[in-house]
Amino acid sequence: MSLERAGTWLLCVLLAGVGALAWWLELRPPLVVDVRALADLPARIGSFEAIDVPLEPAVEAELHADLNLQRLYRHPTGHEIWLYLGYYGTDRGGRPEHTPRGCYTGAGWGIESARTLAVAPGSSLRVNEYVVERDGRRQLVHFWFRSHRRTGLLGGLDQNLDRLLGRFRDGRADGAIVRLSSDLEGEDPIETRGRLLGFASQLDPLLAERWPDERSSQQVRAGVDAQAR
Repeated sequence: MSLERAGTWLLCVLLAGVGALAWWLELRPPLVVDVRALADLPARIGSFEAIDVPLEPAVEAELHADLNLQRLYRHPTGHEIWLYLGYYGTDRGGRPEHTPRGCYTGAGWGIESARTLAVAPGSSLRVNEYVVERDGRRQLVHFWFRSHRRTGLLGGLDQNLDRLLGRFRDGRADGAIVRLSSDLEGEDPIETRGRLLGFASQLDPLLAERWPDERSSQQVRAGVDAQAR
């Protein structure tokens, strides 16, 4: 067999395998998502106390998330941290349609700088950091993605690999974006960065503890029947 014919044969086998896998995944029953535990994230984290700041209905509709959670966490010293959490179940693709870069630039914010940080030495939690500016107002922004398997996903390739692995292992490809931000006006950027990183290190384990449950409709019915007996 020539190399050309062998390559063609191998490509056909790979395409057939990909098609069979896609068909198998498509035939799986839809998953029912329970986000109640995540929605009940503690209002007090460390010394910060939160108030809920719901998104506008039009914004919520555009985001297409299973859960949108926006809060303003205040410290007794007056420091403030904004939290936005968007959770997307497997049937919603596990990741947001709108990226922070696109959202900030689309809303008129300029991105002055962008880099990646580890929350703590040796920690698996990494964050993207932006310094953004609009009309003289500057903010420090940290954001990351997580799933029920991993945290500290930075987007792109690592998200795609995690979702693919999840589909194979347990049929789940859900995920969330977590974004923290603070104003830099009159603030030391180094202190603000340390505050956000410290908050992230306390927040992320709470998200893991309250991660949504995803079950097939058959499993949900079986659980209801078991409780009725």
